[in-house]
Amino acid sequence: MRTYGELARDKEAGRWVLCELAPHVAIRLKQLFPRLAKWETRVFRFPADDIHCADLAWFTARYPLAMKAADRKALLAGERRYHRSCTQREEILTPDYTPSVLTGLRPGQAVRPYQGQAIDLVCSRRTLLLGDDVGLGKTYSAAGLMVSPGTLPAAVVVQTNLQYQWEEKLTGFTTLRVHRIRKARPYALPEADVYLFRYSQLLGWIDFFQTGFFTAAVFDEAQELRTGRESAKGRAAAALAAAADYRLGLSATPIYNYGVEMWNIYDILEPGLLGSHEEFLREWTNGDQVVRDPDALGTYLREQHVFLRRTKADVGQQMPPVNTLVEHVSSDPGALAAVEELARALAQKTTTGSFMERGRAGRELDLLLRQATGIGKAPAVAQFVRILLEAGVPVLLAGWHREVYRIWLEALAEFNPVMYTGSESPAQKEAAKRAFASGETNLMIISLRSAAGLDGIQYRCSTVVAGELDWSPKVHEQLVGRLYREGQTTVVDAIYLNTDDGSDPPMVELLGLKDAQSAAIIDPNAPVRRRHSDKGRIQALAERYLAGREGGAAAA
Repeated sequence: MRTYGELARDKEAGRWVLCELAPHVAIRLKQLFPRLAKWETRVFRFPADDIHCADLAWFTARYPLAMKAADRKALLAGERRYHRSCTQREEILTPDYTPSVLTGLRPGQAVRPYQGQAIDLVCSRRTLLLGDDVGLGKTYSAAGLMVSPGTLPAAVVVQTNLQYQWEEKLTGFTTLRVHRIRKARPYALPEADVYLFRYSQLLGWIDFFQTGFFTAAVFDEAQELRTGRESAKGRAAAALAAAADYRLGLSATPIYNYGVEMWNIYDILEPGLLGSHEEFLREWTNGDQVVRDPDALGTYLREQHVFLRRTKADVGQQMPPVNTLVEHVSSDPGALAAVEELARALAQKTTTGSFMERGRAGRELDLLLRQATGIGKAPAVAQFVRILLEAGVPVLLAGWHREVYRIWLEALAEFNPVMYTGSESPAQKEAAKRAFASGETNLMIISLRSAAGLDGIQYRCSTVVAGELDWSPKVHEQLVGRLYREGQTTVVDAIYLNTDDGSDPPMVELLGLKDAQSAAIIDPNAPVRRRHSDKGRIQALAERYLAGREGGAAAA
């Protein structure tokens, strides 16, 4: 039989080496394996993992290659393992699959079938980004992984404000021993099964991670890794993931801006899955951050069984759609006028300055205009929220700037507001959450980017008001998801209070592009989402408020 080249296994390097290819076969090889260097002509190297065994075996069926008997046996064994594991994972995702029985749960506790599927999938695949919709219990899926055989000790990395919440959920759901990491530098760890780290603590532990102490690594709100190894926490997270046998990321909103963030996350969870950064940009984008075909990327990640997402409808959780309301409020022109001269100077630098000047000026202009916009509409936002509060409606009010919070706090002081922002300690945030959830107050002011992962307030509140905007649509989705989750008993009103001045109009325009990029990757080929909007409830509250005011005035 004619052969077109030689294929050999380099055991020491853990690679397959392909050489002596006929020129036309080498051209075909590079077409089928685009990660290969286009200029290479003599020797081609592939990782000796099961998926490459399957690919190379498929290639040799079309172009036979000379091989030693032992190497051929190894290649075919890898191919069989790959197809066997793919079949197993496909079976896990079938509707009638029965998940593995778990021990280590407290009496009366159980994982749901769809959560059990996620647990078995990560146990099989070893790497998974779980993108289940907000409120579907990704925390319990992670807990199920950690009570599975051979996964302990585990490191769970969470946002600063969620350590207490994770400890409470894990100890209430499982018999696992949990320790909250308290320092950003290594110390003698007590004996435990699960160690809860904050993202802000990771860098100090990077050398310890490399010892391989942890068998499983769980990254809650995995969008924290979207900047990849460029950040200190990203480099430390990569060290933790590389030394662990099981890697699980949790996020309903992994992409906050553009599709390239998915490469950054997987470069930490499973390096090489999407190629090098240059390869990803070449094959998936037009050389920038925007993925050219987001549906295709989302489909590919599912086919590789490294991304799993179910919506509320997928698991039979019937909830009415979020009632999204966009209201225009007035803005004090004086707030923007006060910064007009400085804004003009920054805008000039943004377009004509040096590279460094343009970047710095652009950031300063963004901060300046967003704060001025927030301040300008803050009194009107407070007046709108007052209508809800005086009608007895608990409100989650979201913003970004301290000066905006100050205006809201003064205008709404009589309602005893509590704060859940970047300025409060984890203990203070937990106290604010408990006060709001227990009914001590009807108003919690929350930072837009402090909302991710927060649970427990949906039992009390169904109205969220965005008094300021974020550049990422997924921040808004996380915010609404604090209320739109299991335990909610009524329609959730998500109210966006925008103005026609300042930074709001361009932000609204850009949010549409970013949302389209993310939606197609995490939900490929899904129908266009239609936004439900019914102003009836809010109009009724406004009429009730005005009637009360007019009645009071008449009595006076």
